[in-house]
Amino acid sequence: MAVNKLALIRYKAINDCLRNRRRKWTLEDLIDKVSEILYELEGIENGVSKRTIQADIQLMRSDKLGYNAPIVIRDKKYYTYEDADYSITTSPMNDADMEKLREVVGLLKAFSGFAYLDEMSVLVAKLENNLNQSATHGQSCIQFENNTQLKGLEHINPLYQAVFGQKPLLIEYQSFKAAQPQMNIYYPYLLKEYRNRWFLLCRRKGSGSLLNLALDRMLSIRQILNEPFEAYTGIDFERYFSDLIGVTKSEKDRPHKVILQINKANAPYVLTKPLHPSQQVLKEDENGVMIRIDVILNFELEREILGFGEFMKVLAPRFLASRLRKRMKESLNNYEPKQVPLQHEPETEN
Repeated sequence: MAVNKLALIRYKAINDCLRNRRRKWTLEDLIDKVSEILYELEGIENGVSKRTIQADIQLMRSDKLGYNAPIVIRDKKYYTYEDADYSITTSPMNDADMEKLREVVGLLKAFSGFAYLDEMSVLVAKLENNLNQSATHGQSCIQFENNTQLKGLEHINPLYQAVFGQKPLLIEYQSFKAAQPQMNIYYPYLLKEYRNRWFLLCRRKGSGSLLNLALDRMLSIRQILNEPFEAYTGIDFERYFSDLIGVTKSEKDRPHKVILQINKANAPYVLTKPLHPSQQVLKEDENGVMIRIDVILNFELEREILGFGEFMKVLAPRFLASRLRKRMKESLNNYEPKQVPLQHEPETEN
């Protein structure tokens, strides 16, 4: 049984509601939420009927789509999943939908020769591998970096839609340093991935500074329909992260000339996988290689250099070399044996 786009949006919206156990959901609440999401994603203004949502719930409960969703009603009023860990997104796909996805993969592969789709090749390979593995229950042919413990990935699509459509967001966010979450209005400008972790470059309403919000610290997000979007002028977001490693940056930061010495044994790793697109080879001899990168000095750069340990040395700037020297000394202290005071036995009378 193939499912159309609007039906999938409704099922996903209902699923997200029922997984949110911090709130009790009546049928009317589900109707309002699904109508809101249909308006945000598809511009449908007339909402959705009670009969449609009831039919959706019955279909999700059945095995027609392979969901068999354990939807129950509490107190004759509130809808929820009996199994708190259940989600339709973890259910197996039926044959018809699997075939549709195969058609999509085949179409993408047909366009693989076009330059503007070069970066899609990894995505196509990953999708095809997952489809084949699901269909045959066989061994995977290719493995990608993946963190199953990572939180916040469910926010990527709604955040993308908000960035693309220039929609303000009400985000409930709790940083690692905050004792309690805070709810604020943000204007989203860019989604950024770094080392399998996602960030939203945005600005809080009433503030002039750009912020990086980690998706794994977002507790909830919601588009605000009646709030005007405030663009951020004066910055080319296509190039905003081009002069740094990682994501930590402010508008006032400027790149520095960083010169690094790498020993001969580890030089090939840096030459074949540059630390940054600005990397230049200044000198190469029997002792190793000297390179230059023009980047902002931030925590991620320090972590990258420290990852090479004794095989990499900072030659310039001196401020960076001094800071790394201090960090390495503090790290060494963690491995120094602790001095345990001698315990004297109490004197006894003969």
